[in-house]
Amino acid sequence: MSRKGNCWDNAVMERFFLNLKMERVWQRKYANQMEGIKDVTDYIVGFYNCIRRHSALGNIAPLAYEKQFVAKQPIAVSEIT
Repeated sequence: MSRKGNCWDNAVMERFFLNLKMERVWQRKYANQMEGIKDVTDYIVGFYNCIRRHSALGNIAPLAYEKQFVAKQPIAVSEIT
């Protein structure tokens, strides 16, 4: 929390970590730390994949959104070295 009574600024991340724990970590027993790290990484990559459509991007995939953005506004390169 950034200051007293202002707890909304990290609510999204707190909810994500709660979902991560409920859906993945608390449902499994890990043999060692590396197995746990791999499983959590697979969950995050699967949840935030670049193919799944996102409503915040107009229901298109992040890769397609980035391609559209670059096509509209090419990156300008400075001639100064």
